[in-house]
Amino acid sequence: MAAPAHVSRVRSLYKRILVLHRFLPIDLRALGDQYVKDEFRRHKKAETDEVKNFMTEWENYKDTLQTQILEAVGEQDAPVKFGADLSDGKLGHFQEDQIGQLYELMLESTKPNRQFNIQEDTK
Repeated sequence: MAAPAHVSRVRSLYKRILVLHRFLPIDLRALGDQYVKDEFRRHKKAETDEVKNFMTEWENYKDTLQTQILEAVGEQDAPVKFGADLSDGKLGHFQEDQIGQLYELMLESTKPNRQFNIQEDTK
């Protein structure tokens, strides 16, 4: 069983990412929320080494997204680009199924007409 401190750290990271997603365009938020939920659920019983890498990468994602959101707030008229390119070195560490998953995510996030047809609340 995981230590309470670890569980708390994982929950805190998970919640922080979902809070940051609130600042994304609605379709990217829906896609990102579902992806985060699936990934955290999928890694609930991961081995210690895998958990360490998992947490490091999601911390990096959170930090990058937080920085990009803060920059976007400062430059309200400029087009905003969220995300970051992966280096060849990082891609080399991925398993084949992870590469496929990443490719599908890239296709979905760059579609001109994304599958999500979500209306923002106008209240």
